[in-house]
Order: sequence, then structure tokens, then C-alpha cells
Amino acid sequence: MVEKKQALLIFTKPPLPGVVKTRMTNEYGGFFTMEQAAQFYKCCFYDVCEMSVQALMELQAMNDELVAADPTADKITYDFFCSTTPEKSLPKVQEVFDAIGPWPMDIHFIVDSGTTFDEHFNDAFEQIFAMGYESIVSIGGDVPTMPKSHLIQAFQWLDYFQSLGTPGFVYAPCQECGTSLVGFSHNTVMDHTGVYYNMDGRPALDGYLEKLQEANVPSAYFEPVADVDEITDLGHAISCMRAIKEAAKYQPLFVPRRTLGWCDLMGITVSTPPNENHDPRGMLDGDEEVEIDEAEFEKFIGTEAGEKPTPEELERIAEGMASLRNGQAAENAYEASKYGE
Repeated sequence: MVEKKQALLIFTKPPLPGVVKTRMTNEYGGFFTMEQAAQFYKCCFYDVCEMSVQALMELQAMNDELVAADPTADKITYDFFCSTTPEKSLPKVQEVFDAIGPWPMDIHFIVDSGTTFDEHFNDAFEQIFAMGYESIVSIGGDVPTMPKSHLIQAFQWLDYFQSLGTPGFVYAPCQECGTSLVGFSHNTVMDHTGVYYNMDGRPALDGYLEKLQEANVPSAYFEPVADVDEITDLGHAISCMRAIKEAAKYQPLFVPRRTLGWCDLMGITVSTPPNENHDPRGMLDGDEEVEIDEAEFEKFIGTEAGEKPTPEELERIAEGMASLRNGQAAENAYEASKYGE
């Protein structure tokens, strides 16, 4: 049996007025006061941390059951890390956790340093890898609609890539060509240098893609999750949170109840301008015929020149999907036992 450690990492600033979510305040085009912006972020942060802890506990329970059934299986410990900067912020961040404690698992705190966000990101990863952790999955504290399944499957994919002997990378985009989730292993040929801090206007997501392609690193992609930086992001988040709350009656979803409850308490409503645009139905209903050159169309979509996956690639994809299905089955079984369904 091999013992290894995995880490979930969340970056945060102390949720203080004037420190967090300032772009949502009336001073910068929003409608929150500085105090309200801090309250909103604190609710987001609590929800994200609770969701993260639940994901880690589910992963831990699944691994414990696996090891109990097969003593030769890898024994994995899942830990939660919170990173902040500068060092004087650390006591304030610890107080935030203590305020609603105790938490069902230990919270490990570190201080990241550097002159750019890339350097801070690299420093936090390097600190945790130096503690002997095999893989890290990182998210921000302002993604209240992050699905718990994203975190669970991110760790499962990193385990799968390691089992192939090809250390991998996992990521989910945000709504602005950046990322809401990033993860890789200690031996993955990857870092954050030049991703978020670059002077040529390249989006962060494209920065990671360039690194993946250059080093031929296998990756797993997850559906985009929006962070909340501006008021327009808030409208989207509220609508999604309400949909999550409704769907949670039938699905094992994590509901960001603090964030949604605070928005309801504030009386925030979501509305859009009247939509006077319409799509012409003539072509669809047969009143108007449009001729398409099939040869040009086939050439355009690349069916003639497109490259087909090799048998080896198809086999690798099939193995990955089988691994994911097994992980999902274990997660479903855990949820069923937890909720008595």
C-alpha cells in the first residue's frame, strides 16, 4: 500500500471593507457600500469553503472504503489549505474561520509571497508540494456556484493521469477567459509563470493551454464556473444559485445558502432589458430556401482533412472515461448512503 497526500488550496484576502470586491461598490460603478461588499465576499467565502470541505470528506470516505476493501490500494489523505498575503493578514483570516467553527477537518494556513500573482501562485504551490503532497487543486473564494463534483473529479483525474505515468493538469475556465479551478501534480511539467501576469494581452486560459501543448501535458477540462467580480457577474450568480437551490430538491447539489440568503436579505433582484430582438422563422418554416454548397461545407468543417484519433488515443480516452465513471459511481453510492436514498 502506498500512502499519499492531496491538497485543496483556496486563496483569500481578509474579508474587510475596502479590501475585497471593491469593483462591486458604488465608488467603482457598482451599488454596494464597502461594508456590504465585504459582507458579500464573506458569505461567498464561507460557502466555497464549506463546499470544499464536503468534497474532501466525500473523497476521504470513498478512499477509506476502497482501502478497507482492498488493503493494497493507495491510501490517500485529503487536506484543506488556505493561503493569504501579507503575513499580517493571517490572523484576520484565521479569525474568519474560527467565527463559525469548529470545522469538521483541520484548516491549514500558509502565507504566499511574490511581486506578481503568478509568483504568489507558484509560491503557494511550491510550499505545499515541499510538504510532500502529490497533487493540488486550487479555486478562489468568490465562486459560489462551483459544483462540488468539479473538485471531486479534478482529484480523480489527477490520480488517473498519475496512474498512467503521465502527470496531468485539470482546469475549469471562468467567464472572462481566465480560470476558476486549476490543479496539477508535483511532477507535472507546469507552473503559473507568465499566465496571469503578461504584457501581450494573452488570456490566462490561453497561457495554460500554451504550456500544456508545449510540454505535451495531458489535461482534463471542466465546465466553466463564473467568479463574481462585478455587478453583472452578481446577476448571473444569483440566477444560477436560485436554479441550484431548486434543482437540489432532486439532485445532490451543494446550495450556497449563505450567499443566496444574503442577496435575498438585501432585496437584490435580477432583471434584464426588454428583448425586442427575434430570429426570422422563414427559413426554418420553409418559406425561404437557402442553398448550401455541400462540398464547400464539408471542406469548411474539416471532414476531408480532419485528423482522426489514433487507436492508442481512443484507448486512452476510453480508459479515462471508465475511471471517471467508476469515481462517479463511488460518489453516487456515498451520496445515497449519506441521504438514505
